[in-house]
Amino acid sequence: MIYLDNAATSHPKPESVYETVDNVLRNFSANPGRSGHKMAAEADRIIFEARESIAKLFGVEQSDHIVFTPNATGALNLAIQGMLDPGDHCITTTTEHNSVVRPLHFLSQCGVGVDKIRATPEGVIDPERFRRTINLRTKLIVMTHASNVLGTITPVAEIIRIAHEAGVPVLLDAAQTAGSVPINVAELGVDLLACPGHKGLYGPQGTGFLYIAPDVSLKPILFGGSGSRSDHQDMPDFLPDRYEAGTLNTPGIAGLGAGVEFLLATGVENIRKHEIRLCGKLLLGLSAIEGVRVFGVRDPSKRSSVVLFDIEGMDPAAVGDALDSDYEIAARVGLHCAPDAHKTIGTYPTGGVRLSPGYFNTEDDVDATLEAVRAISAGCLENSLVRRMQ
Repeated sequence: MIYLDNAATSHPKPESVYETVDNVLRNFSANPGRSGHKMAAEADRIIFEARESIAKLFGVEQSDHIVFTPNATGALNLAIQGMLDPGDHCITTTTEHNSVVRPLHFLSQCGVGVDKIRATPEGVIDPERFRRTINLRTKLIVMTHASNVLGTITPVAEIIRIAHEAGVPVLLDAAQTAGSVPINVAELGVDLLACPGHKGLYGPQGTGFLYIAPDVSLKPILFGGSGSRSDHQDMPDFLPDRYEAGTLNTPGIAGLGAGVEFLLATGVENIRKHEIRLCGKLLLGLSAIEGVRVFGVRDPSKRSSVVLFDIEGMDPAAVGDALDSDYEIAARVGLHCAPDAHKTIGTYPTGGVRLSPGYFNTEDDVDATLEAVRAISAGCLENSLVRRMQ
């Protein structure tokens, strides 16, 4: 199979990820930080080393400010619900994933004001719109680093500068960029960074993290055992324990650590160059096929490795089914858990077909995919002509 659904979850993983998860499950699957025996101590060390590797990759000075979560959704909910109270105001965009849209919608029903900055049909965001929307009640700006529908990269550095001039912290959803676009939280000035482990970081599913800047304080939204301060009914007041209630996914986090080590050895910049090359080839090839409509900016350097298209006269679900059943090509169709983005570009409610090549894809994969789309589109046009002639 040609796997082009890396924006949903990356596949394959580096071999070291599989080996690490297997080793930890077999030999070190004790509860980290809960017992004093050797196996538990080794599990705790594995968690610590994964935290250190993540901190190194993202330019984080204090690794204890990396809080492990089950996924990016968990990280986003911790940041959003931990930051906002009734009466507060939050600014976001129309290109967000439901992992942002839904918690904000819930909070809006509890008295939190929410404004959405509208993107252009190409997914471009004007930073000045944030300046005009910030008010005295604004307590948080939440934005995706790159749209999971269009791939368009948000001008986050300029928006963060505008936000900080007004004293407003910024939560960055890096679900589509972590591991494939260089991110340094110190250089960008990111206050909160939410990342999944299973996409560009090559970890297993069920892993993720939230980076919390030293001057940011969040309310815990999950309560339970932490392995520390067990004599207190309150959660510990120090990181990461304050936000890591319950047993951590030690094998998964170990695999995430192995994925991050692969990135550190390979270089995110090298991965970025490869994905830009594949994405550019897809954009150019799809745009040349009769009946195919491609969405988003055309410059692959201004987007993540995501390409959305549709075929005139065909339901995107039918295109995806044909790619899968007839050509063994894995794509994702529909609304991609981002209905606001599809409303913005005019593809709601049917959505589109998303191709997302990754580091382990090749130019041959792209060539085969273009040939498949060309054949599907030609068949659709031929059927349409026959129907018109009847």
